[in-house]
Amino acid sequence: MAQVTSAPPRFNPWVIAMTVTLATFMEVLDTSIANVALPHIAGNLGATSDESTWVQTSYLVSNAIILPMSGWLSTRFGRKRFYMACVVLFTLSSMLCGLATSLPMLIAFRVMQGLGGGGLGPSEQAILADTFTPEQRNMGFAIYGMAIVVAPAVGPTLGGWITDNYSWHWIFFINVPIGIISLLLTQRVVHDPPHVLEARKKQGEKTDFFGITTIVLGVGLLQYVLDKGEQLEWFDSGIIRTAAAIAAVALVAMIWREWTHKHPIIQLSLLKNRNFASSAVSNFTLGVVLNGSTILIPQFLQLQLGYTAQQAGMALSPGGIALALLMPVAGVLAMKFDPRKVIAVGFVLTSASMFWMMRISPEIDFTSVVWMRVFQVVGLPLIFIPISTLAYVGMRREDNNQVSGISNFVRNLGGAIGTSFLVAYLTRHRQMSRIDLVSHLHRGNVFFDRYFAGMQQSAIRTGVSAAAAGQHSLAQLQQMVDAQANVLAFISAFFVLGVIVALLVPLPFLMKRPSTEEVAASQGMH
Repeated sequence: MAQVTSAPPRFNPWVIAMTVTLATFMEVLDTSIANVALPHIAGNLGATSDESTWVQTSYLVSNAIILPMSGWLSTRFGRKRFYMACVVLFTLSSMLCGLATSLPMLIAFRVMQGLGGGGLGPSEQAILADTFTPEQRNMGFAIYGMAIVVAPAVGPTLGGWITDNYSWHWIFFINVPIGIISLLLTQRVVHDPPHVLEARKKQGEKTDFFGITTIVLGVGLLQYVLDKGEQLEWFDSGIIRTAAAIAAVALVAMIWREWTHKHPIIQLSLLKNRNFASSAVSNFTLGVVLNGSTILIPQFLQLQLGYTAQQAGMALSPGGIALALLMPVAGVLAMKFDPRKVIAVGFVLTSASMFWMMRISPEIDFTSVVWMRVFQVVGLPLIFIPISTLAYVGMRREDNNQVSGISNFVRNLGGAIGTSFLVAYLTRHRQMSRIDLVSHLHRGNVFFDRYFAGMQQSAIRTGVSAAAAGQHSLAQLQQMVDAQANVLAFISAFFVLGVIVALLVPLPFLMKRPSTEEVAASQGMH
């Protein structure tokens, strides 16, 4: 059966790309911008610090649930209609979040916001895949890449500045005018191509409610476990054990159902395609590294060096600028060279940057951190752009919605798992390092005795009484041990990330380089 022939977009592809990127940038920015404001939100709404974290958890859970279903929803209701509905829901709920007067109200509106935001990224990626020819997709995805990797870098800085100079309400209100502009432009320039309209006609009226139920329970509870696990001491908590067990059963049922059902919500059978399966693994790892590194550096700067959230954000911002400049360069390189080799180089550079981050110390200066972050992001565009392009090779155009939905889902899942793993790893390694360091600090160790005596003498010279000098020196020593344990934990975390990425260097070569015929087929020609 002949495929539906592609129709050229009615507007310049770059105009369409900028239009759909606007809302996605707004959504990704909002994911990170709210973190900075949580203490202010808690104080203003009379909530505890633990209660205020539900502002972020509620958003992440609803966002995670809608992501894997976005491909099916786009086909079921029409991609443009679904995308615009997501923009409307996100914009309206942003305004309601800003107007919230209690924590339960804010959490409810954040759930709505997450549902709206979850469908934006996958829809944009599918729109770009259809708007640009396969030869041009690298550059189209460069625009998309700028949104999803630059926004988290500038989010903490912008969030800190808005919260310090205005109020936390404005981190939500700023979405409203952007959302309205996005909506008006989308209505004007974005149109569903013929194959999307045809796929919608073929979509059965029957809905797989069992599949949807397993997705909601499995993905939603998994996100909850990942987000709250560390705070609730993981499996020491009955709530976490119960949520993890239900999530595991639901996810197994989901995989079985979606793999065997005639009209699945998530088309897992697409993973039989070697290129798509490899790109999914790479996307998962990209999520781990991108989110993990974006969290590690601010945590180190704030916990170890005493930076404010805004100052920590400023250290990340040059990396965001570097990403914005490198995305188009990576798009050109992926067009001129074998994309598999470009991805491998990206993995090598990213791994090397993680190992370089192991040079951090309590004495490190702001400029060194900035350059470390810049080097850290150099390889990411070389991974992201070719992977996004290769994921569509050999796929039917009518599967583009599913390809983009699954790709975004595994990247976000990687981010959630990576963040949870690194936070837990830092906590455990910090404790282990402290125990190890303390084991060497005891009377009888000639080096310790000499050093401790010197500390006491220094304290006495500063005016501390001889009787209090010992306690004063012990307190000072404890601070030094905590600081060293903290640094060792971060160094170890960067080492682990570096090893994980290094192991993936051969992965791109499992992918098949697209032939001219496959490129033409993915364009919808026959």
